[in-house]
Amino acid sequence: MRNLKNRVNLIGNLGMDPEIKKLENGSSLAKFSLATSDSYKNKDGEKVKETQWHNLVAWGNTAQFAEKYLKKGQEIAVEGKLTHRTYENSEGDKQYITEVVVNEIQMLRSTNNA
Repeated sequence: MRNLKNRVNLIGNLGMDPEIKKLENGSSLAKFSLATSDSYKNKDGEKVKETQWHNLVAWGNTAQFAEKYLKKGQEIAVEGKLTHRTYENSEGDKQYITEVVVNEIQMLRSTNNA
């Protein structure tokens, strides 16, 4: 159960091509978004589809994999951990962000143009 303390598994579609940053120490960082969708029937029996957007971050070899193989629209599965951080924007306002730090990526399907 130790590995289940902070573990996130998501399957969804990439909302953008990964944004890659090369750091001074030679490491790579990839940022990208993932849409997960769920559907249910409301009280009137109508089907309702809800989409949630998730901010994903990958480092090192995982970032390099994302840079090489991932494209907007692809269906992927990811495993990682949930993180929260704060920063000050250019106006000095405190901003809060929740991200999934990705450990593993599995490609499931791609769009026809990927």
